[in-house]
Amino acid sequence: MGKVTGFLEIDRQVAKYQPASDRIRHFREFTIPMSDPEVQKQAARCMDCGIPYCHGPTGCPVHNQIPDWNDLVYNNNWEAAIQNLHSTNNFPEFTGRVCPAPCEEACTLNLEDTPVAIKTVEQAIADKAYELGFIRPQPATVHTGKKVAIIGSGPAGMAAAQQLGRAGHEVHLYERESKAGGLLRYGIPDFKMEKNFIDRRVEQMKGEGVTFHYGVNIGVDVKVEQLLADHDAVLYCGGSETPREAGIPGVELSGVHDAMPYLVQQNKRVGRENIDSVGWASDPILAGAKHVVVVGGGDTASDCVGTAFRQGAVKVTQLDIRPQPPEKEDKLAVWPFWATKLRTSSSQAEGAIREFQVATLEFVGEDGVLTGVKCCEVDERRKPVPGTEFIIKADLAFIAIGFSGPFKDSVLKELDGKLTLNTDRRGSTNVVANDKDYKTSVDKFWTAGDVRRGQSLVVWAIREGRQAARAIDEALMGSTVLPR
Repeated sequence: MGKVTGFLEIDRQVAKYQPASDRIRHFREFTIPMSDPEVQKQAARCMDCGIPYCHGPTGCPVHNQIPDWNDLVYNNNWEAAIQNLHSTNNFPEFTGRVCPAPCEEACTLNLEDTPVAIKTVEQAIADKAYELGFIRPQPATVHTGKKVAIIGSGPAGMAAAQQLGRAGHEVHLYERESKAGGLLRYGIPDFKMEKNFIDRRVEQMKGEGVTFHYGVNIGVDVKVEQLLADHDAVLYCGGSETPREAGIPGVELSGVHDAMPYLVQQNKRVGRENIDSVGWASDPILAGAKHVVVVGGGDTASDCVGTAFRQGAVKVTQLDIRPQPPEKEDKLAVWPFWATKLRTSSSQAEGAIREFQVATLEFVGEDGVLTGVKCCEVDERRKPVPGTEFIIKADLAFIAIGFSGPFKDSVLKELDGKLTLNTDRRGSTNVVANDKDYKTSVDKFWTAGDVRRGQSLVVWAIREGRQAARAIDEALMGSTVLPR
């Protein structure tokens, strides 16, 4: 695959970023695309591995055939490359932008810290395919007469809708917001992925016969019972959106917010939409000229950091209760699996102060308004270390410690007592369905994505949507032509 000696002759390179001082002035993507020859050189580094861990269980959740399309790119066959990539991934321009790339962690060359630039090549394939007109609607040639309703238009719902539409079913996709994409559109900032990429996929899917219904909150505006009566199958892809409760005193203070309402609002501003949202706070949240504290160490917390800088925050501090990881992992102990090591996101690199092994004890304020965040150091068991308390000045604080499951005021409320739910030790509640047929305890009702597996990656949502579509097609038709 690629050039036989490519990995010996060519150094790893990835797309570069605009300087932080420039990119914090706007909400657009700031990655500087590589030229076609540069991308082809990176694809040439893909070696002829005996076992390509990059697309097995240790690497890519959708099982992208990475060595194959690297070879096609190296040989300048972009059309065959996108065909190969689409055989496993409906939306490579999404994952090429926002996936953390476990495939690169699993790459054999990562043993030397120089993995193939898989994510960069993947994005380039999708962007080049659109540029050359290779991505067009692929409507079904035979129609089955079966109707399928999908609740939720995030990446799981969109992937399932496209697969089922191409299998010949009449697909109706219901979304409570005014546009498709779910948290891919409203939770991930535009500086990581601009939303026109979602819009053009929606247009492709419309050309394939998928019908989108916006502003419809299933369980409230239309009952699940009605969907089940009107369709041969219903797939629930509602995501995981209920913020995990922090249990920190002072959360009621003005200036303390969950992370997601903040991100949703800013994404709607960029998209020129009304910031009012079903399920989210609608009072404006802005970080301009403020001291901001973000509680949490994950991707959502990092997105809050980058958004706050772009809104003009004076200072942004991120608190992580976990110890600071080592800068380099022990390859022999963890490869080809995802390693715990110090990673700095583009948002954190824009000037955030990162505090590790710190617990948030209390949000403090005056006259009901936040003035600071009381913290302390913790030991390796996350127990407070006496005498280490300190207060960080804060006008605005965001809690970004994860999600506990789907909103419970719509679909789950209507199906209360009928759907089997699973609650884990942290209080997360997800809909129970196995990963073989994605069937729930309700007849004709399937589920996939974060609503089933808990908060996860976009690439996992695409995987689950595709697999649920296959299970539904097989249940309706007795067999299926959709891939595993």
